Amino acid sequence: MVIGDGILTPAISVLSAVGGIKVNKPGMDSSVVVLVAVVILVGFFSMQHFGTDRVSWLFAPIVLLWFLLIGGIGIFNIWKHGFRVLKAFSPVYIYHYFKRGGKEGWTSLGGIMLSITGTEALFADLAHFPVSAVQLAFTLVVFPCLLLAYSGQAAYLMDNLTHSRDAFYRSIPDRIYWPVFVVATAAAIVASQATITATFSIIKQALAHGCFPRVKVVYTSKKFLGQIYIPDINWILMILCIAVTAGFENQNQIGNAYGTAVVIVMLVTTLLMILIMILVWRCHWILVLAFTSLSLVVEFAYFFSVIFKVDQGGWVPLAIAGTFLIIMFVWHYGTVKRYEFEMHSKVSMAWILGLGPSLGLVRVPGIGLVYTELASGVPPIFSHFITNLPAIHSVVVFVCVKYLPVYTVPEEERFLIKRIGPKNFHIFRCVARYGYKDLHKKDDEFEKKLFDNLSMFVKLESMMEGCSDSDEYSIYGQQTEWSRDGLLNNNGSTISSNMELTINSIDSIVQVRSPPHVRSSGQVSNQTEVDELEFLNSCRDAGVVHIMGNTVVRARRDSNFFKKLAVDYIYAFLRKICRENSVIFNVPHESLLNVGQIFYV
Repeated sequence: MVIGDGILTPAISVLSAVGGIKVNKPGMDSSVVVLVAVVILVGFFSMQHFGTDRVSWLFAPIVLLWFLLIGGIGIFNIWKHGFRVLKAFSPVYIYHYFKRGGKEGWTSLGGIMLSITGTEALFADLAHFPVSAVQLAFTLVVFPCLLLAYSGQAAYLMDNLTHSRDAFYRSIPDRIYWPVFVVATAAAIVASQATITATFSIIKQALAHGCFPRVKVVYTSKKFLGQIYIPDINWILMILCIAVTAGFENQNQIGNAYGTAVVIVMLVTTLLMILIMILVWRCHWILVLAFTSLSLVVEFAYFFSVIFKVDQGGWVPLAIAGTFLIIMFVWHYGTVKRYEFEMHSKVSMAWILGLGPSLGLVRVPGIGLVYTELASGVPPIFSHFITNLPAIHSVVVFVCVKYLPVYTVPEEERFLIKRIGPKNFHIFRCVARYGYKDLHKKDDEFEKKLFDNLSMFVKLESMMEGCSDSDEYSIYGQQTEWSRDGLLNNNGSTISSNMELTINSIDSIVQVRSPPHVRSSGQVSNQTEVDELEFLNSCRDAGVVHIMGNTVVRARRDSNFFKKLAVDYIYAFLRKICRENSVIFNVPHESLLNVGQIFYV
């Protein structure tokens, strides 16, 4: 529904702003208004890739000026047309309104809902503002100005009943009409930007949870993590927004669609809030009951009023939400099943050790980088590969690329190296950690850095003799840099016997003191270190191959029609059009080897 809101908000906001031209020029055709709105929307979405970092400082002054203007215009109209409109604050009048209007009065609540639209994007924007700032702004500025604006329009309509279609623009004093029009257009753009940002934000969160197909996310700000741009979604929003703007017969239908989206967003937010109060905050049941009663009574009243307008445009957000829900559900289902398959099918260390140093195969010169999403264990594509092919590279490195929610990961902390099995197996694991602004280079830079860290690991490991060869060691971060300095200062000689290094034994990081008797003579360890480094260099010169898994998920033959439709067609189509892992990781195409597997669910 928030995604649908991101489509409808720019459409209705820009149409409302451009409609001010038609009020001042009554002879203008409606098609011209729609054409101008479409041109503005195309320009607006085309500029999204620049981000809002450079112009975001204008947003708050524009919105503040907008609220002060509509509040001031409201005061002017109340003063000009009489204060008797303030009687409407009495609850008695809503009773008489419903009694007199009946069903039509009840369904008109859907239109009244438009007076508070925009608040549904509040929770999506909480990541950008402190809670206290939102509370102060809504209490001291937004709420009073909205009350004054709508009271002023009501006072104007009491003397001008025939102007109900364009009450806002007609109630503006002539002297300030065009300045207000400019500010209204700017405020419409800001409102549209807020909902588009909320749409990008919620899709990014869905991506992090594996609930949305892989799309490119561009971070447009170095300071603020929440300022992002998603090209594919941006153009989809633009196309749908233009279709809504040009496709509806009148603005009332867009208003009905907008109201439906907003009411359902608010209703779902309230239901989720109740769960948070019970399960997370563990609030007293009286407080939960009070919040539930007050919120749901109001929101269900609006909800049942918009239900009557589903056939008058309200079906649009339902269709949009249904489409995205199917896409997200099918993608999440397929992704979870594929990950479960890889977890359950990963190869045990005992199986690897049982194969012997040659892994039961011909070890050909070269380095094989096997990409996997698993940070532990041996991925099933490796066993699938060596089962069907009689050869594997002399050095195998399982590479797991992780993107962390930080701006950048320092170079000295980027790579986490571990050894899998005994030394003569020449199998390693590398976890490469990137921030959201770091680039995974396409050229030899990644391979060079990985090889440098692998060489440094071998040098440091040679100082750790006495530990079991089958352990998994990890030396990274400050330890890596410090140890490199130590090696340079000692000119290749052994380090004193009482030095401590940090190693990672399988799962936990512990402090280990090097045994004194091992460091009494460093000739054996140094010779082993030199031999392995020479072996790694020769393998690197022979060539590096990037091996990636391509697990295809299929529905079993005995599955029902809907499961086959979801897995074999929808999920397969989404996998085909979304970004490949080789593109995300910028793997050189000339040295890429895809290993396919078919998995039936």
